[in-house]
Amino acid sequence: MTLYEAQKGHRYCIEGLYVEPAITRRLQALGLNDGTIVNILNRKKHGALIVQVRGTRLALGKHISSSIEISDIGENKETEGGRNL
Repeated sequence: MTLYEAQKGHRYCIEGLYVEPAITRRLQALGLNDGTIVNILNRKKHGALIVQVRGTRLALGKHISSSIEISDIGENKETEGGRNL
């Protein structure tokens, strides 16, 4: 499954990045590596996706999000103070 197909409010584990090498390096520098957990925060019009990675929010376009393979972990769980994991 790709990140583009992900559902809002769920957590996923990144399995692989399949974009151009320059974009792959940039995504890895932002923390999107194999095994990284991402939370899907929101979907915008025209395919943009807002994700949370290691405490940082990122907006990814359709081209990039459809080239990232993921596996489903489940729904977000809330912790003390109402913050998402």
